[in-house]
Amino acid sequence: MKGYIHSFESFGTKDGPGIRFVLFLQGCPLRCLYCHNVDTWEIKDKKMIMTASEVMKEILKVRGFIKTGGVTVSGGEPLMQPEFLMELFKLCRENGIQTALDTSGYIFSDKAKQVLELVDMVLLDIKHINPEKYKILTSVELDNTLKFAKYLNEINKPTWLRYVLVPGYSDDENDLHEWAKFTSQLKNVERVDVLPFHQMGQYKWEKVGKEYKLKDTPTPTRELIDKAEGIFRSYGLKMLDK
Repeated sequence: MKGYIHSFESFGTKDGPGIRFVLFLQGCPLRCLYCHNVDTWEIKDKKMIMTASEVMKEILKVRGFIKTGGVTVSGGEPLMQPEFLMELFKLCRENGIQTALDTSGYIFSDKAKQVLELVDMVLLDIKHINPEKYKILTSVELDNTLKFAKYLNEINKPTWLRYVLVPGYSDDENDLHEWAKFTSQLKNVERVDVLPFHQMGQYKWEKVGKEYKLKDTPTPTRELIDKAEGIFRSYGLKMLDK
C-alpha cells in the first residue's frame, strides 16, 4: 500500500507528547480559510509516493530521538488514505512506537473506525461549534466531526482537542461557551490546546495562486487567548500549562 506524502519532520514537538516524527499526508476535503498547508489540499500535488515500509525505515532512523514521543500522522487530512494509515500504524505497533492521528474528524467512516483501532491517541480539531460558522471557516459541514468526537469518547480513545482562535471568526464568547459545554462532556479528552491564528501560511496561498481572505485578520491578543482559555477551564477542561 502506497501513501501520497507531502513531507515529514523528524523532530516535531507540537503534535503530541514528546519529540515526534511527523508525517504530513497529501489530500484534504476541507478548505479552511486559515490553512497553513494549502499545498496539501490536492492529492495530485503530492511530493512523494512511499510505501508504509519505506516510511517506517525513515522513522527507525530517528528512533532514539523519538523514544519519549512517537509518530504523528497529519496532513492534509490523513483519513483520506485509511489503508495506508492502517498499514503504517500496524508497523509502528510491531516496533513499539507510540502513534497519534491529527484529524479534523470530517471523514467518519467504517475505515476510519478501523484506523482508530490501531492508533494510540487522536489530536482532533473541532474548529467551531456553530454549524454555519464552521462551514464559513472550512467549507464543509460540522456534523461528522461532532459524531467523530462522540465516537472517540465511546471507545475511550485518548484525545487532545485543538481550537484555532481567529479574531472575528472563532472568538465569540457565546460560541466559546458552547464549544466548552460540548467538549467537557467527553471523558476521553486529556487536554485542550488553544492555537492562536497566525499569518505564517499566507505565502503558500500566494504561491499556489489562491486568494487568502484573512490577510487583514490580526493575531489574537494575549488578553483574548487568556479569555478563551479561561472559559474552557471554567468547564473543567485541562489546558496546557504555560
